This record gives sequence, C-alpha cells and structure tokens, in this order.
Amino acid sequence: MTQKIVPVIMAGGKGTRLWPLSRAAAPKQFIQFIGDKTLFQETLARVSDPALYEAPVVLTNEEFRFLVAEQARELDHALKAILLEPVARNTAPAVAAAAALIADLFGKDVIMHVLGSDYEIVADQSYFDSVRAARETAASGKLVTFGINPTEPATGYGYIEGGEDLSAGAQTVKRFIEKPPLDKAKEMVAAGGFYWNSGMFMFQVGALLAEMRNYAPDVVAAAGEAVAKATRDLDFTRLDPQSFAKAPSISIDYAIMEKTANAAVVPSPFKWSDLGSWDSVWKTGTRDPNGNVATANTTLVNSRNSLVMSHGVHLAVQGMEDVAVIASEDAVYVGKLKDSQSVGDLVKTLAALPATSKLTETHPTSYRPWGGYTSIFNGDRFQVKRIFVTPGKKLSLQKHHHRSEHWIVVKGTAEVTIGENVQMLRENESVYIPLGEVHRLANPGKILLELIEVQTGSYLGEDDIIRIVDEFGRS
Repeated sequence: MTQKIVPVIMAGGKGTRLWPLSRAAAPKQFIQFIGDKTLFQETLARVSDPALYEAPVVLTNEEFRFLVAEQARELDHALKAILLEPVARNTAPAVAAAAALIADLFGKDVIMHVLGSDYEIVADQSYFDSVRAARETAASGKLVTFGINPTEPATGYGYIEGGEDLSAGAQTVKRFIEKPPLDKAKEMVAAGGFYWNSGMFMFQVGALLAEMRNYAPDVVAAAGEAVAKATRDLDFTRLDPQSFAKAPSISIDYAIMEKTANAAVVPSPFKWSDLGSWDSVWKTGTRDPNGNVATANTTLVNSRNSLVMSHGVHLAVQGMEDVAVIASEDAVYVGKLKDSQSVGDLVKTLAALPATSKLTETHPTSYRPWGGYTSIFNGDRFQVKRIFVTPGKKLSLQKHHHRSEHWIVVKGTAEVTIGENVQMLRENESVYIPLGEVHRLANPGKILLELIEVQTGSYLGEDDIIRIVDEFGRS
C-alpha cells in the first residue's frame, strides 16, 4: 500500500492587499472571491482524497481559530489538529512545530505536504501528478519544493533554478533567486529551467527534522519544546507561548531550503497564483468577451478588461477600462488594475486615521465559537445586529452593565434564559432583556438560528459582557 501524505495547511497569515474584502481579522484565505468556497476551503478540498491524504493539520493563530473550525465544518471535512501559534514566527518555526506534532502522531517516516491556504490553484491531473512525483522524491530523503512553470516574467515571485534530473520528474536545485527586476525575470523565462517559487513543499518528517537540527537548531528546539508543552482547548492544540517565542522569525526557505544539499524541485505545469493583488485575481478569473471578470450583484456596460466584485450592494459600472471596483459590506475600492500592487499603501493611510482604521481591521460579520453576528446599523445609543447560532450551540450565560437588548427570531428556534426563567421562541416571536439581567441564548434545534438584535444603552462595545458561565473557557 502506498503511504498516505499528511497535509499541513498554513492559515495564519494576515494580509490587506486585497482590501476591502481582506481585513486584518479576516484575511484573504477565509474570503470567497469567485466561486462558492473560500481559498482555505479550496485548499481543504484539494487534500480531501482519503486514498492519498490523511486528515490535515492546520496551523493558524488565536484570532482565526473559529474561522478555521467553522469553514472546515461547512465542508464536513475532518481535521487531525488545529495548531495555534501564540506569536508570529514566520514559516520555519511553524513547519517545525507541525513536523514535531506529526512525528508524535504518525512517526518520522511519514511524508508531510506543506500548503499555503491563500493560493488559487487549478487541481487538474497535472497537479496531482506533481503531488505524486513530489511524494516519491521526498520518500528518497529529498526536501522537495514545487516550482511553477512561469507563464510571464513576473517580478512579484521568487524563482528557483533547476539542476540535474532526478527520478520521478524532479530536479536538483541549483539556487533560489529573490524577486527579480523585470529585465532579469525576462532573461530567466526566455532561458528556461527557471520556476516560480510556489511556497509549497513535501518532506519526509525525519529528513526535515534532521536538516533543521543541522542548519536551524534553535528553530527546531523551540518548536519541539512548544509541542511537548502544548495544551488542548476544545478542538485546538495551543503551542506553549514561552517555548515558541524562543524561535527566531525566519522563513523555511532561508532556514533550510537555501542551505541544504538535499533540495529538489518538481517542475509543475498546473495553474497557480498567490492572489497577491487585484490584478492577479483578474488574471486568474474567467473573463467575458470584453475581458471583464465579474461576480453576482454586478452590471457592466461599455466596460473592458476590468474586475468588478461585490459582497453586498449591487455595483453598476459604465464606460470603464482596466479598473478594479470592489465592494464589501461597508467599503468600496476603485482603482486602476495596474496600480493594485499599491493597495497596501492605501490601507496604511486608512489604518492611520481614527475615522477609518476599523475598516482595515474587521468586517461587519464576526465569527464566534457558537456562530457569529453581522452589524447592520449603528446609531446614537443603539445598534442593530443579525445574530446566527449553529445548531446545538449556546452563548455564554452573561449580563451587561450599559445596555438592554431586544431579540426577534427570524429563523429557527431559540432557547432563551432570562434570570430564572427559560422560554422557547419561534419565528416572529420576540423578547426583551433588561439592563443588568443575567441571560443566555441557545439553539436547541436542527437548523441555523437567526435573530435580529436591537441594543440600546449608553455604551454598546463588545467588551461590555460579563460572562458567568461559558463552555468555551472565556468566563
């Protein structure tokens, strides 16, 4: 029987280059761009074949843990572990921690496949051929990276120069090349034998840990100690903060791949993009006869070669060319596609101003272990939210010092506790929770519970919650 691969999905990155859809608290891997899945969910789908893969290990952080769990649950995709990084330490410590955990769970002979969760990939036959070639090469002790056959002289990616041919279609690595200027990129693409550095890897766990002990002993020591002292919390494995913080912040390329004599590259012809800017989203999308890429809730008239996306309001675009028009629930971005690499500078400007900083941090919709909420309207001394609760989940038993709440059920059945009284509310029924009263909301049903919440009071911040009992350990 051919050995299964353990996928390791990196899902902790924070990026704002795809603002306003991507925010610090909801980055691009958890956003639907074009299609019915997020990039993280598409990554899960690529490792869903039980004949090829074990259940994945996901690396993320405290802030994204419930997004990871919920988006996996939506696909009914079991996870082997959700590993929480207490501090950001780049990819080498993260991969080392995953390798240490996998060694404990499966042994050191197992093959691990490290994948980013924010790539757009066409998982056709050539993709899985590359995966199998990488597995065979990694089984021989090589540290394997996937090199994408370049389709243009891109300057936003690093490159890999291939060397001698190995079995299974891999090559030795001559060198890694930093993001090049345009003239150098043109030379490499014209010469052939150079590949985009995809940031995806395949390792035998024991071989990786051995090379780490040679070239990055401080990384592997800190990561191993963080796993040994890790704690369990619900579905999450929390790396020990003090141990993990000892690791230097360094990428797996700098720590290992550029130093080892055992690096190999699998030339990979499948379609790949890191979706680092709006023009890359346009390039990977399906274009209409006028070269436009557009989603639902959009109308385009006399416009060409443009990207038009909406996650809310209807967008009507007329007489435009080579532009990106992107609408989230609470902000709209308009700019030339050729300038989309500079969106990060715009976000820095917004983040520096008190009036707009929140637009760079959070979406109106926030997720919680029990479901989540969407902010609909904020007024003077009142706000309106849509609350949604997953079947079988309940919020904490809590009270507020500064606000009262009105709940109106619009879908499902709510179990409402107010003081000593417990009552059931069904669609079109409502209840009032006075200021200071102990209360709790639960969904005892089989379908999603949705309700409209109207808050009134002198202070409506999320930190005005006194948790008395909480099944998620937050009281």
